[in-house]
Amino acid sequence: MFFGKEVRILLKGQAKEAYIELKKRGDKEARILLNSIERIKNILKDNPHYGDPVRKELIPESLKRLGINNLYRVELSNYWRMLYTLEGNKVEIFVLVLNILDHNEYNKMFGYK
Repeated sequence: MFFGKEVRILLKGQAKEAYIELKKRGDKEARILLNSIERIKNILKDNPHYGDPVRKELIPESLKRLGINNLYRVELSNYWRMLYTLEGNKVEIFVLVLNILDHNEYNKMFGYK
């Protein structure tokens, strides 16, 4: 509960695919990342604003085209990142996890070198 509202966490698109792929792998790195993701999900249930907000002008065009106007970044183990947005109504807050990326994919997405 966050300010009296239930918080629901949903994996969408690339994040859902990455999560399923990590579950299939079963190696040490995948287990560490899955534990990190679960830890962050528990934190987000208590505080959806936990992540670092991404400035609006830095939100990638691919996400802006989807109507994303607020974006948060959370660091995971092994330099991976999780990107999420918040939506809600009077009763619930939805944390929509959009991407789970390794460092290189994250840099490409944001145009970093």
